[in-house]
Amino acid sequence: MRPIAQKTYYSIGEVSDLAGLKTHVLRYWESQFDVISPTKRGAKRVYRMRDIETILLVKHLLYERKFTLEGARRELQELRKGGKVAVEGRERADPAVVASIRKELEELRDTLTLPDG
Repeated sequence: MRPIAQKTYYSIGEVSDLAGLKTHVLRYWESQFDVISPTKRGAKRVYRMRDIETILLVKHLLYERKFTLEGARRELQELRKGGKVAVEGRERADPAVVASIRKELEELRDTLTLPDG
C-alpha cells in the first residue's frame, strides 16, 4: 500500500467547522491579525494546517485567556519573536479537531490508495 499526500488546503467552511467559529469571524480575524493569511485561489480562501493552528491559538487567547484584540496581537508578536507561534498553536489545537482532521485524512488515504497487486 502506497501512502498519499495529506490534505494540503482546507476551505473556510471546513476551518469554520473545525475551529467552532463562524466564517465572518475568520474573515474579520484575517483583517486584524497579520499572522492569519490564508492563500486565495481566485475569490476563495484556502487554509493550511499552520493557519488552522494559528486560528486556534488566537481563539485561545481571545476566548480563554480573555485578551483584547490588541493584547492578542502583542502576545502573538512576542511568540513570533521567540519562534513559538507554531508550537503554541499546536499545543492549543483541540484534540477533537486534530482527531477529526486525522480521521478525514485516513479516509481519504484509504479511498485513494491503490490495492496491492
